Amino acid sequence: MNIPIGPIKTRNRVFLAPLSGVTDEPFRAVAHAHGAGLVVSEMVASEELVRGRPDMVRRARGTDRLKPFVIQLAGREARWMTEGAKVAQDLGADIIDINMGCPARQVTGGLSGSALMRDLDHAVTLIEATVQAARVPVTLKMRLGWDANSMNAPELARRAENAGIQMITVHGRTRCQFYGGRADWRAIRAVKEVISIPLIANGDGTSAADARAMLAQSHADGVMIGRGAYGRPWWPGVIANQLDPGSGIDEPSLHQEMQIVAQHHRHMLEVYGPDLGNRTARKHIGWTITRLQERNYLSPESAAAWRQRLLTSRDNALVAHAILQLYRSLEDREAEAA
Repeated sequence: MNIPIGPIKTRNRVFLAPLSGVTDEPFRAVAHAHGAGLVVSEMVASEELVRGRPDMVRRARGTDRLKPFVIQLAGREARWMTEGAKVAQDLGADIIDINMGCPARQVTGGLSGSALMRDLDHAVTLIEATVQAARVPVTLKMRLGWDANSMNAPELARRAENAGIQMITVHGRTRCQFYGGRADWRAIRAVKEVISIPLIANGDGTSAADARAMLAQSHADGVMIGRGAYGRPWWPGVIANQLDPGSGIDEPSLHQEMQIVAQHHRHMLEVYGPDLGNRTARKHIGWTITRLQERNYLSPESAAAWRQRLLTSRDNALVAHAILQLYRSLEDREAEAA
């Protein structure tokens, strides 16, 4: 099942969520290549993008590998959202997503992200400015509200659609919840009742069973997978295939997973260079080890030993070789057990 975003149709209904410090261009490239219905850039500060700050420009890269290419913008001033939308399009964006959901203090303290849900009039001026500047579809990501006393996602969604937004994603928590407790998928349904554009549910989805429950409880058209993709950027495509066979990929074998992880590591080194690439890769490799431990491929002691080996070395060739050794040892054990 695809989802229309203006004239663009996604290939399925399971998307990769934008995650600052995680969904960079190498991570999105893996997710896209392995069946995610849509991938969205890390949050890009509109003013800093316009001013050409290198890290923001790097966050917005990926057009050669990713289609449709989605850049998520954040900001608190209409002029910078306007100019940011123009720059995003110049960088090849096929869709622009507006961030009104980030709960981080450094973002909300600057009156961006989910802080905008405290002032819907101002939020709508930013939406209108972005839509008017864009020649491509504009989407919106938000939370249920600022806190339990201001669950205003339906009102913002209704006004956003009237302003020209083409799709809305709702994370099933308030800003004040951050990532605590459980996402309230049922509360997202109130948004679906007031809009006619596609709705995507987000928050705590880690499996196909979760995705089915999210869809049933929220009445959303699709789901967005965030932290559930840590250490396995191919996971949205796996969930998509389990929901709608043929729309994504089968879960990779250990050998296939090894190839994906190795390619992801190489891509990070290409994008960031040897030093920053090494440091950037550590969290991803660490999450992958955690996933292998969760699947009982690694004992806690063995996982700790592999972390020590893979996450402390500054020699990228040794790290690349150790990734292969890790998976080959697991393949050998699996073959012996069979």
